[in-house]
Amino acid sequence: MTQPTDSPKPLRMTAMTVPQAAQILSKAFNRRVDEQQIQQVVDDGQLLRADGTFSLIEYVAFLARPEMEADDE
Repeated sequence: MTQPTDSPKPLRMTAMTVPQAAQILSKAFNRRVDEQQIQQVVDDGQLLRADGTFSLIEYVAFLARPEMEADDE
């Protein structure tokens, strides 16, 4: 008889933890992305919610903000 397995929790781009984001971004960029790097951006952008998650979409938008502001000049 097979054992039931706990299926992994689905990953949501709009509700990620810092460790999840570090793992995903490390795989996407094929290089190590530290949790500290992610945490710094999350803190700088005040992106962390009360439940300990943040939106990866808001994270990327925060990172793109200086570039967009430079284009407006």
